[in-house]
Amino acid sequence: MRKQPMIAAMAGLIICGTAAAGNPDAGKSKAAICAACHGLNGISVMPNYPNLKGQKEQYIEKALRAYRDGGRSDPTMSPMAKPLSDGDIEDLAAYFSGL
Repeated sequence: MRKQPMIAAMAGLIICGTAAAGNPDAGKSKAAICAACHGLNGISVMPNYPNLKGQKEQYIEKALRAYRDGGRSDPTMSPMAKPLSDGDIEDLAAYFSGL
C-alpha cells in the first residue's frame, strides 16, 4: 500500500522532467517587448519590476501561465500574457532562464 504513493510521485517527476523545453533563440525575439519593463538583458532598471535574468525556467512558465489564465492578476502583466501560447511561454522562459 505504501509503495503506490511513492510510485505516483516518481511518475509525476518523470513526466515533469520530460516536459518540452522552450527555444531560447525564439524567446529572445519574443522578449523584445518585455525589455520595456524587465530590461534589455532581463535586469530591470525600475525597482517595482522583477529581474528575469537567470530566473528558474519553471517559475517563469508558471507565472506567465497564471497571468494568462487569470490565476494571478496584475494590471500590466495580465494583458501582456493573455495572447501568449504555451510555446511562447516556454520560449520566453528558456530565454530568460539562460541569461
